Amino acid sequence: MISIRKLPADELSKVQSIAHLTWPTTFVNILSPEQIDYMLNWMYSLEMLESQLEKGHTFLLAEEEGTELGFAGFELNFSEGPKAKLHKIYLLPEAQGKGAGKALILEVADRARKASQKSLLLNVNKHNQNAINFYHRIGFQEIYKEVIDIGNGFIMDDVVMELSL
Repeated sequence: MISIRKLPADELSKVQSIAHLTWPTTFVNILSPEQIDYMLNWMYSLEMLESQLEKGHTFLLAEEEGTELGFAGFELNFSEGPKAKLHKIYLLPEAQGKGAGKALILEVADRARKASQKSLLLNVNKHNQNAINFYHRIGFQEIYKEVIDIGNGFIMDDVVMELSL
């Protein structure tokens, strides 16, 4: 059975570890190895994760019988108003297809709904068709596309999706 719990600051290394194990296979055909390294070192440094926690982000960990499966990171009252933003969600390759991703999103949506959020937003790389299909199956709709310059000559070329709560 999959359980989900909120991660305290002293366990953020679990998020970092899962990201480093997940990204190379998730993005192997989408991003260059250099961009993967750049983004992992930037977005998943313990300092960055701690900073996000201090700014009000919540990190959830999905586990099954004590084994870590994946995580989600989200923020309530994102800049667009009473909307939550799912900033991060990744599952270990061997955990995919077990329902942990759906369980994490449903938990985030439930927490957002209880906090009077109107919808849940997320960005996904426009070439990550498996993830886009997964989000569509859960009920997300594409609302726009955006290209974000993240420095070092790299961009994020994303689809922004929204789930009404």
